[in-house]
Amino acid sequence: MKKRKKINLAQFLVHGPTYHSLGMWRHPKTIDRGYEWDRPELYQHIAKVCEKGLFDTVFFADLNYIADTFTGSMAPSLRYATQAPEHDPIPLLSFMSAVTKKIGLAATFSVSHSHPFYAARLWATLDHLTRGRAGWNVVTSINSNQAANYGEERQSTDRRYDRAHEFIDVCQKLWNSWDEDAVVRDHDKAVFADPTKVRRIEYSGEFFKSRGPLNVTRSPQNGPAILQAGTSAKGQDFAAKYADAIFAIQPRASDAAKYFDSIKSRMSDLGRDPDTCKILFGMQPIIGSSEAEALERQEEHNSLVPLDGGMAILSAHLDFDLSRIPPDSLMTEREEPELYRMRTRFRKIDGTPMTVSEVAARHGQSVGLPQFVGTPTSIVDQMQAFIDEVGGDGFMLTAIHSPGAIEDFVELVVPELQRRGMFRTEYKGTTQREILNQHD
Repeated sequence: MKKRKKINLAQFLVHGPTYHSLGMWRHPKTIDRGYEWDRPELYQHIAKVCEKGLFDTVFFADLNYIADTFTGSMAPSLRYATQAPEHDPIPLLSFMSAVTKKIGLAATFSVSHSHPFYAARLWATLDHLTRGRAGWNVVTSINSNQAANYGEERQSTDRRYDRAHEFIDVCQKLWNSWDEDAVVRDHDKAVFADPTKVRRIEYSGEFFKSRGPLNVTRSPQNGPAILQAGTSAKGQDFAAKYADAIFAIQPRASDAAKYFDSIKSRMSDLGRDPDTCKILFGMQPIIGSSEAEALERQEEHNSLVPLDGGMAILSAHLDFDLSRIPPDSLMTEREEPELYRMRTRFRKIDGTPMTVSEVAARHGQSVGLPQFVGTPTSIVDQMQAFIDEVGGDGFMLTAIHSPGAIEDFVELVVPELQRRGMFRTEYKGTTQREILNQHD
């Protein structure tokens, strides 16, 4: 059998009743299994299942708002659970690390409403608590609702990313303020740390000042692994410079290939080895014992998403009220600048343009991630074909119900990936960066 490039796998999570699927909390299998999204034991269970499946990481998105973008009211977001409510995922990371040993534990934390010293201290501490398995998804928070919760106005893309670059620069200097051998622990000489190996940073920039040093010792990865999901030119530049992994939503393989090439070429331009950043494309697996059963499960799931729920979550993610647009108009023909960022999600797989209603419905079902539907064998066929066309590094999976969907993938699909030589059979390395860059 021809040796294939091994792919990376990660699991997308939200500390709330829905992930990418608004039908998730209503799904019969979710209800039958006594879904309690606010119980931390659920996430410990998910982490253990994903570690059994040898995934690279579990990854929490996080939004700090309940959107009123659609129709100017919070009612649709609350009624349809459009990623609302959403509890803080960061406390879960150390809780999940207590029952796992290898899998990475990542969460979103915005740089737009905090100071770098707090973030550097938080993530260095988490890197210690997880023994080098922490991952920070760095975001700049584009939604005006989130900015308003912090008493601020949403900044332009250029301004947000200029601030983000400086934010990470400060964090890196703080993480480097302790040398690797600064902690001596010489009991006889009463020396805990060598003062010559801990230094102030005296940072003064356009956005931030920080004296330093960090009051957390150098962590196993010297700060967490950095994850990102930039789509704009500025976002891609940021990801290419800092990210160890990127989560990308591209429904069509042709657009995914363009994105993959863009990021990797930007990395090369910066002098980075393109293989040191893994690009994981989102997918929503729907598994059946036969093709017919899988299609029935797809129909069952998709029918659980109310159109207004899709309108509400898409409006929130665009930061644009879609009630201002005729629902039967083609999204590809709209000229509102707020819509440009998600333009690759406005066409079907075959390239056919979709109406506002069609895009909203799909967004409510999977937030634009392609649904890979079929038997375990045919789902691996689809994954293999996608990677062959795109050149991508792997996939970020999202569930249609919980518990159950993640377990099915680990039990049914992972063995087929391994049989074809597409996925690891054991972990090699101990930190999140080492696992992401594992080479068999």
